[in-house]
Amino acid sequence: MHTPLELRLLRYFVAVAEELHFGRAAARLHIAQPSLSVQIRKLEHGIGTALLLRTSRHVELTAAGEVLLGEARRLLDAADRAAELTRAAAHGARGSLVVGFQANAAAELTPKILSAFQVRHPGIQVEMRSHDFSDPYVGLATGSSDVAFVRPPLLMQDWLAVETLFVEPRLLVVSSECSLAQFAEVTLEQLADQPFVARRAPDYWRDFWLATDARDGRPVRLGAEVTTVDECFEAILARRGMAFTQASTQRFYDRPGLAFIPVRELSASSLSIAWRTDMDVPVVHRFVETARAAAAWPSVPGDQNSSTLGALGS
Repeated sequence: MHTPLELRLLRYFVAVAEELHFGRAAARLHIAQPSLSVQIRKLEHGIGTALLLRTSRHVELTAAGEVLLGEARRLLDAADRAAELTRAAAHGARGSLVVGFQANAAAELTPKILSAFQVRHPGIQVEMRSHDFSDPYVGLATGSSDVAFVRPPLLMQDWLAVETLFVEPRLLVVSSECSLAQFAEVTLEQLADQPFVARRAPDYWRDFWLATDARDGRPVRLGAEVTTVDECFEAILARRGMAFTQASTQRFYDRPGLAFIPVRELSASSLSIAWRTDMDVPVVHRFVETARAAAAWPSVPGDQNSSTLGALGS
């Protein structure tokens, strides 16, 4: 039977894994190097496998160590957040809340939600934390966000709850010098052979934003891969490709040299609020309730479903 993991030992391991040097890690942790070596050995014995390969001049992670590093960071983040929220609960409605988001978050609904929440809960400090395209869960999977504005599709998880706040069209973004920029509307057939800018993201999310399901099995011609909205627009301006985006992007990110074009029969994009069901945090539920109430009023231009909340998970 293996020894249960101790958070203290995980913190020691993460420091060594990040520094790849016992001396620097010991200094960072403010403990003696021999003591640190003993604690890492204790962790390895408890798990039952080597986590680090050591020589007199070099330290590197084993395959098992790579796995533990990612999991340890997630566990430590969650432990820190749990402690923070517990302290906040001990002081009543005070504390902090990390809201993950991408790009323009919940568009015009964002300031309405934040303003209403702060009026109702002035003692809670809200931190908006931006994430790039690589993480569709926007920090929820790692525990770095308490609640998040997300853009489905998402692969539903046992710990995930999602509610739709509004639905809006997807548009095509092209360089204003592109021949397609002259059209008031385009079809997917017209775009079949055009190069596209792809998001560096899990395949299911990347494919949604490339509209692969509507291409009748034809492969997408890729011109560039990007991680952020700004990178996407730079690639489009450089004529490396075009991209689909939500309609609200035009209002928040429009710039000279870009053209936004409606696409006939292209499915819409939903903006949802998501949270973890395995962490019963009152402040998260209060934020979700505030978002739910704000979304009940038509407030986002082009919103196709502002008064209806679709529960996609619980």
